[in-house]
Amino acid sequence: MLLRTLRTLEACPYITEIIVVTREDLIVPVAQLCKDAALLKVRKVVVGGENRTASVLAGLREVDSNAQLIAIHDGARPLVTEEIINETVLRAAQCGAASPAVPVKDTIKRAVAGTVVDTPDRSELYAVQTPQVFEHGLILGALEKAAADGVELTDDCAAVERLGVPVQLTMGSYENIKLTTPSDLAVAEAILEGRGEL
Repeated sequence: MLLRTLRTLEACPYITEIIVVTREDLIVPVAQLCKDAALLKVRKVVVGGENRTASVLAGLREVDSNAQLIAIHDGARPLVTEEIINETVLRAAQCGAASPAVPVKDTIKRAVAGTVVDTPDRSELYAVQTPQVFEHGLILGALEKAAADGVELTDDCAAVERLGVPVQLTMGSYENIKLTTPSDLAVAEAILEGRGEL
């Protein structure tokens, strides 16, 4: 899964270096995986933190200081395409912050203690994906502020949103799924088979 993700990033012309953030016990095997696969853009494999924000900051601190844009991608999204990456990078270059997303298909209910309190307008709801791409100084400052404030974030867009900076959405894909359960693996296999990649 990680190798497929990294190979897609490696092939993208806008990606010049890759910093892999992982658990401490996986540093050696992940570094060996990258070496065996001859991934030339993987510059470092580093230990993450106790939460998402700390982990992303650990990676950001290893990035080339001259980098203009930072793309943050979940390794658990191995079906991302170069097209999604390229479009998001280009949009972020124009506006400073961009993320791929897809319109939600289901009606979403907001509930408290199991009781529905609101039904948001589905036409305004999107499921965000990765890579999320930001101007270097913007995301670094936004995540450092979130960490200092003790705010738990589930995605990196939320960090810049907290500063009042708008995030532009690009077209994601319903195939750019996050693999978190065994059933997700079955869906991923079906997608890859449909693409002729399995």
